[in-house]
Order: sequence, then structure tokens, then C-alpha cells
Amino acid sequence: MKLFARLGLVFLFAAGTLAFAQPASSPKQDEAPAQQTTQQKAAAQPGNNADVWREVRTGEPNYTSIQGRETNVLVQPGARFLGQGHFTTAGEAWRQFRNGPVTFYGGWLVVLVLLVIAALYFGKGPVKLHDKPTGRKMLRFSEAERIIHWSTAISFCVLALSGLIMLFGKYLLLPVIGATLFGWLANLGKNLHNFVAAFFIVSVIAMVLIWARDNLPKLVDSAWLNPAKVWGFFTRGEHLPSGRFNGAEKAWFWGGVLLLSVVMPWSGVILLFPNFDQTRATMQDAWIWHAGAAILYIAAALGHIYMGTIGVEGAYENMRTGYTDETWAKEHHELWYLEQKGDKQPGSAGGAVPAGAPHMREKP
Repeated sequence: MKLFARLGLVFLFAAGTLAFAQPASSPKQDEAPAQQTTQQKAAAQPGNNADVWREVRTGEPNYTSIQGRETNVLVQPGARFLGQGHFTTAGEAWRQFRNGPVTFYGGWLVVLVLLVIAALYFGKGPVKLHDKPTGRKMLRFSEAERIIHWSTAISFCVLALSGLIMLFGKYLLLPVIGATLFGWLANLGKNLHNFVAAFFIVSVIAMVLIWARDNLPKLVDSAWLNPAKVWGFFTRGEHLPSGRFNGAEKAWFWGGVLLLSVVMPWSGVILLFPNFDQTRATMQDAWIWHAGAAILYIAAALGHIYMGTIGVEGAYENMRTGYTDETWAKEHHELWYLEQKGDKQPGSAGGAVPAGAPHMREKP
């Protein structure tokens, strides 16, 4: 029995030694089933490159003969923008964000502002003067100020209109005017947008330089931050004393003319010159900043345009001719009116102004 036990141990040892000594299967043998599967898939589904595109969609760098940033990445890796519930490729995530929240909420914001303006105008009408115009004119804006203002205003309107066409045109214009006309209009808008932008930037810089001092905040401007008083101004024409520019105009100057005019050119230049070697992610983020600031800018500008044209009686004449009637100046910018008349306190009668005084000129 002992002999058989010993022979059994020898047999087991020899078998184990042979098993460990057996050479591992070659890579070719391991790859054979995979190659066979790929060949079978190609035969069953010709042109199916799903495996290749899965690898491409990971965003991992691959070989390319063209050198440069991201030239070795065909499709961006996964990303998710604000409000999106799942990851997808960055380009697709940006497309969904552009055609989703930006277009939807941005479009309704512009519509809401237009509805409020229409309700104010047709419900209450423009803010009118309480007293009759005197016929005596005061110089409110110099020729240089008016040139700079209208340069900024006209270039802004071109940029706003062309931007709205590019953002909402395929939803609103394309079904109405057709692909041919819309394509021509969109291309025209794109070129105008790109070239007028430089003129707008220069005009805004000039506007900030000439009006920054007059738009410094003062305590009296706080009345324009009180919703009840602002509502009273629009609905009942209540008097709110102010300097050369009131609190609402100063908020528009610092928030729109300065802040938004910094965001838009900064992001716009990134979009306009992709040859600066920025990445696709940088371009996508710049577009979101640009479109978001543009929507806010347009919405606020609609209120400013309304106030400066049909919303306040006599306001448009100020910027068109540079002169304003004394009654208008006293009712809308009393502190500035008194300063020009040589007085310092509201309610004082004010004295006559010598002919040819530098702070007051009669319109010929």
C-alpha cells in the first residue's frame, strides 16, 4: 500500500510540473476569437464602425499628421451644462443648451419686456409735462456727445437685430420667408455683426469717457431704486428730482453701457478670431457669455429706447437737437436745471442768466 501511495504522489508531482511547464497561449491565439468576431460583424453589418466611434467619442487623443491644439481629438469628451441631467459629448451638450435654455428663456425675456412696454404705453400713455413749455431752450447735449451717442445707438441696433436673426431666425423667419431668403439674410447679418462690432466698441469707449463723471451715483438717485416711486413716475408723472442723469439712467450706464459692453466685446473677440488657438471648450463658453449678455443688453436697451422716444414726452428732442425746454429740464432733471441756472436748492426761483454764459445758451 505504501508503494502505491508513493507512486501516486510521484504521479501528481509530475503532472503539476508539466502543467506549470506548459507554455502560455500566444497573443495570436487569444486575439483569434476577437478577430473572428470583428470579421463576422463586418460581414453581417458592412460599414459598421461602432467600435471605432465609441473610441472616438471618449475624447482620448489619437494620432494626427496636423499639429495644433486639439487636432488629435476628433470629438470632445463628455460634458454637461447648467440644468442638463446627463453627460454627452461637449459639442452636443452645447447645442442642446444653445437651442434649449438660452433660446427659450432669452426669447421669452425679450417678449416679456415688449409686453410690459406695450402695457405701459397703451394703458397709461407717455409721461407728459405738467406745465406748458416756455419756448426757452437749454443746451443739454453738445454736438460731440450726440455724435457719440448716435454712433453707439445705431451700431448697437445693427448688432442686436443681426444677433436676434442668428439666434431666433430659424424658428421665426425660416418658416415664413423660406430657406433661400433666410440664408441670404442670415449671411448678411453675420457679416454686419462681425464688422460693425469694432465700430460699436470704439463708440462705447468714447461714451464711457465723456459721461462717466456725470453718472457717478449720488444719494438723490436712491429714489429711482424705490419701485413705488418709479411706478408713480410712470403712471402718475410724479416728480423725482435728479441731476443731469437720473438714477435709472445711471444704472443703465454702469450696468449696460459699461459692464455688459465689457462682457460682449471680450467674448465676441474670442468668437470672431478662432485663429488665436483657443480650444473648442473656450469657444463654447465664450458663446454662452456672449449670448447671455446680449439678451440682457437687448432687454434693458428696449426700456431705454422706450424712455428716450415715446415713453417720456420731449425726451427724444433732447438727443436729436441737443436742446431741451426749460419746463422739461425742471420737471425731469431739476437739480441739473438749477445748477445751470446758478441755484443750488430745489424750489428756488432762480435768477436770470447773462447772455453768452458758458453754462447756458439760447437756441438760435
